Amino acid sequence: MIKGNLYLIPTPLGETGFEAGLPAYNMQILQNIDTFIVEEIRTARRFLRKAGYNKDFETVTFHLLNEHTPDDEVAGMLEKSMSGQHIGLLSEAGLPCIADPGNMAVRLAHHKGIRVIPLTGPSSIMLALMASGLNGQNFVFHGYLPVKPDERAKALRELEQGASRNNQTQIFIETPYRNLQMLESIVKCCHPNLVLCIAVDLTLSTEWIRSMTVNEWKKKKPEIHKRPAVFLLGSL
Repeated sequence: MIKGNLYLIPTPLGETGFEAGLPAYNMQILQNIDTFIVEEIRTARRFLRKAGYNKDFETVTFHLLNEHTPDDEVAGMLEKSMSGQHIGLLSEAGLPCIADPGNMAVRLAHHKGIRVIPLTGPSSIMLALMASGLNGQNFVFHGYLPVKPDERAKALRELEQGASRNNQTQIFIETPYRNLQMLESIVKCCHPNLVLCIAVDLTLSTEWIRSMTVNEWKKKKPEIHKRPAVFLLGSL
């Protein structure tokens, strides 16, 4: 029997129109899927309805996959694909498997010989890199840095070395309510001539992106509290 596909389905980065970053083709694919792997059922349903998904949710299966999901539960989420049904993996925001736990399902799909099809959509990481003016040929994404101030400072110094010695753009994110603490650590720990780009509310009407030296950021700190942000460090 022919196996179904695992579609990796992006979602908007915030409350914005679907036409801003999601092709109409994605919406067509959605209509052929009635099993979804999601991080949160409520937001998944809201996205599907806004996208024009017209199936009765009583007939739709939702599997929860997050950082607490045991590995041995993931296999059952892909079971229907073995009998020819397509499955959709939804991100909470942006691209699936980028800074979210979906890679567990994708890894197992490859192991089982299930075709994995990534669909086009917005990535805050790539959008920030594009707009930063920093090196887009050599970069690394670190995810979240340590929360404890001393550990975060150590991590920032290591990132600074990578940026300065290798001309490698260092990209990381933070929980929005800790953005200001992160900025304070950067301006305190990093060299004044290092370039910092802060990209906030990407794709939204409040989008704001700025690249300046650490020394310049010391003089003018932006209002980024509780706003989704991407931080990038690089050399001139």
